[in-house]
Amino acid sequence: MDKKSSMALLGGRLGLSIIFLVSGLGKLATWRATAAYAGARNVPEILLVVATALELLGALFLLAGWKTRWSAVALLVFLVPVTLVFHNFWAQQGVEVQSELVHFLKNVAIGGGLFAVLGAGPGGFSLDARFSRGAAKPETRGAEAEGLA
Repeated sequence: MDKKSSMALLGGRLGLSIIFLVSGLGKLATWRATAAYAGARNVPEILLVVATALELLGALFLLAGWKTRWSAVALLVFLVPVTLVFHNFWAQQGVEVQSELVHFLKNVAIGGGLFAVLGAGPGGFSLDARFSRGAAKPETRGAEAEGLA
């Protein structure tokens, strides 16, 4: 992969991961209020704990480019129910319809970015690429390989 594409994928991973990191850290910083808000939508606190951990770990793995495709899938698994439960614009009235529609479409766009990462992979500037380059190095031949050196 060329340097330009690798930089673009790094930028995409950075942009995608920031929103999940900020959101997850915000949940932790205001846990009681977040739990109350989720509870009002019939989301139990244990599910909120799992979702927050998934959000934070998925974001960190995506940012580092480690297990990148799995991270993109995990964040998609997080994103779909969150979008449907918390941004259900079709069930809103008045001015709330537009606000929730924008949030819904923002999450659709984020999902599109995650699908792009899923398809393209992490790029050259990632832990996945670094580990695969290390695994692809040819074995040493000769006396060193035989343990004779």
